[in-house]
Amino acid sequence: MTTESEAQTERAVEVQEKYSHELMEKANVQGTAVGLAKKEGNYTDIIAVVVLVSVKLPESELAPEDICPKELEGVRVDVQEVGFLSAQ
Repeated sequence: MTTESEAQTERAVEVQEKYSHELMEKANVQGTAVGLAKKEGNYTDIIAVVVLVSVKLPESELAPEDICPKELEGVRVDVQEVGFLSAQ
């Protein structure tokens, strides 16, 4: 039997896989993942498609095509700053 949390995670993975390429084309995006959304710097219990950006900028400083949606197919999208990623 699948728990509600497992079902939400599975749904978020499906959405992340479907939209990852599109999200990766936006400015500052370093990657995408499925994880917990953050609010005011603290993790919540909301499962989301997480967009990892080098620098999180206010929407007013982004071109319209670089603004991430708030949700995709009913799954929350959360933008989180991770800095610049590089292979070691």
